[in-house]
Amino acid sequence: MFGPLFRASVSARWPSGEIERMMDSSTSRRRLFTGATGFVAASFFPADARAQAGYPDRPITLVDGFVPGGGSDIVARLLASKLRSELGQPVVVENRPGASGTVAMAGVLRSRPDGYTLAIGTISSLSVLPQVMAHKPYDPLADLTPILLVASVPQVVVVNENSPFRTLRELLDYAKANPSKLNFASSGIATSQHLAGELLARAAGVEMTHVPYRGSGQALADLMAGQVDLNVDTLPTNLPHIRGGKLRALAVTTPERVEWLPDVATVAELGFPGFDRKVWYMIVGPAGLPAPIVNRLASALNAALAAPEVAQRLRESGFMLGGGTPASAAALLRTENESNAAIARAASISVD
Repeated sequence: MFGPLFRASVSARWPSGEIERMMDSSTSRRRLFTGATGFVAASFFPADARAQAGYPDRPITLVDGFVPGGGSDIVARLLASKLRSELGQPVVVENRPGASGTVAMAGVLRSRPDGYTLAIGTISSLSVLPQVMAHKPYDPLADLTPILLVASVPQVVVVNENSPFRTLRELLDYAKANPSKLNFASSGIATSQHLAGELLARAAGVEMTHVPYRGSGQALADLMAGQVDLNVDTLPTNLPHIRGGKLRALAVTTPERVEWLPDVATVAELGFPGFDRKVWYMIVGPAGLPAPIVNRLASALNAALAAPEVAQRLRESGFMLGGGTPASAAALLRTENESNAAIARAASISVD
């Protein structure tokens, strides 16, 4: 679906105020059946309601739409190991890679809304690809139930060790003087790296050429070999190579500097106020997931994230901890869909 490597030119002419609007992306009660006659009343209680009250009573499947070892897989497995003690049942991570996570997500939304089949979704599968695919496999706002934002990661503008560019300003000045000559890599069309690169180009008013690959590994290999000029990729993917001297970090895409690279400035600091791009991970279920189950899962996930061993492992890997409520997850999902749809329209990004 995403085709072979190709080059697509990036135009820098956007409507006035579009950048600011696109970068302005923001981040149930539970009812219990009680009473002195509870045992008798339970015999008349609907079967689904009784199942909710005893949830969970068997293993839960957490589907990841990417291959083992990626960012979502790392988060899913760390949480699953702790959720067993929080929920009293095993949580089994099942990898179903394909089409940047949309194949797995489409399968999960067709599952029974009973809390036993969940998914870990990403910014790409939950708010980018559904906006740009010609034949939309699902509507994330209508077909899924947000449960909790569990983690996010900064993105970082990186060049290889032999690049002539020592600062982001040097790179952008060159790009302005040499339209379309610089190539920026991504792990595929309409991925978080693609949109971050497009947004950076338009914020700076420059033209760069997008070079999509079939995964972060291929994009990283060619960046380190000097086949492409830069990438705006996730921090965990690039951090070992930055620390090892193979890549040079020019800026991070979060509003504030990050603890892993405290000496690296933000894009916002370098002349682009409001620039904010992160890759995030959210646990979701199919539409119609009952509120008591949603709240039970959110509570367990918050407890898992608060566990020192989980928090430490995530931070060591370059993740920022999530948390919050199902309502805050739903709000993020809504605003991110609006923001990414605007970027895709302005950059004419589409996937057949």
